[in-house]
Amino acid sequence: MSDRSRPYQICLVGCGRISGKHFDAIENSTALELAGVCDLVPSRAKAASEKYGVPAFETLEEMLKGVESDLVAITTPSGLHPAHGILAAQAGRHVVCEKPMAISLESADALLEACEVGRVQLFVVKQNRLNPTIRLLKSAVSKGRFGRIFMANATVRWTRPQAYYDLAPWRGTWALDGGAFMNQASHYIDLIQWLIGPVQSVSAKTATLARDIEAEDTGAALLHFQNGAIGVLEVTMLTYPKNLEGSLTILGEKGTVKIGGTAVNRVDHWEFEDYDDDDKLVEDADTRPADVYGFGHGPYYENVVAVLDGLEEPDTNGVSGRKSLELILGAYESARTGKTVTLPFQP
Repeated sequence: MSDRSRPYQICLVGCGRISGKHFDAIENSTALELAGVCDLVPSRAKAASEKYGVPAFETLEEMLKGVESDLVAITTPSGLHPAHGILAAQAGRHVVCEKPMAISLESADALLEACEVGRVQLFVVKQNRLNPTIRLLKSAVSKGRFGRIFMANATVRWTRPQAYYDLAPWRGTWALDGGAFMNQASHYIDLIQWLIGPVQSVSAKTATLARDIEAEDTGAALLHFQNGAIGVLEVTMLTYPKNLEGSLTILGEKGTVKIGGTAVNRVDHWEFEDYDDDDKLVEDADTRPADVYGFGHGPYYENVVAVLDGLEEPDTNGVSGRKSLELILGAYESARTGKTVTLPFQP
């Protein structure tokens, strides 16, 4: 059991769009206490500082020197995650990193190494794994209720207008963001490989059809899993006029399930050959999140605390985060070369 006698002190770098989910989770936890915030945009850091009553900084280096903390939450642009995580690890702080953990395998591996050398935990936020609907689906897969799995589909039909990309110059760039696969579909790509198993090969097509960005706004990929199942990823940010669907479907010899809604938050179909007590939980598993991020950040931080207390294993650590990144980069390589890419993949 833990001998923790005080809340864990946590700092946050990057006070943009997703940071609110982290602030809410920290504020609602009795085991965590916000110690400082920083952002290169002084007004954003100041706003968070005034709201939560903690000091504000412009750089992570200043914050690491200025306040004591146990953890650092990283909610900066994706391409900056490794550099910020490495700084935190070198300062002896545990790292909570938003998805994706990096946008290259080289930088992901550098972050993993820094955390290992610093003997700190690396948590990669994949909060959709904690949706009640996804927990039920994971239970069904783990129990073998599908029998042999034949096919799995992940579909992300959302909309991101040009104004969304114009709000921040890093969005949609290869240097700091990536496109629909790397950013918006990252959770779904994580879920499909986490549920079905390792991917043997990927073949993909991507396109930039309607947004003025460097990366793709639309793409599709065909997956061949090591267990023989076939998978399909379909992703677009061009759905008219609003987010339509964020879903995951599994078809097996003894079961068919579709988890739908706009963010895998609703059970659209649940049917198995054999009964299980989990079936009684299906109706209550549906949620109605206000946005596509869902309600998973709170439970994710509960796991972070339990890991630091020595009570649980991480829900998603750096190794798990790297697996989905490798699949995304394999899809990008296939789209670039027109060839099927075999995993494991090394650019």
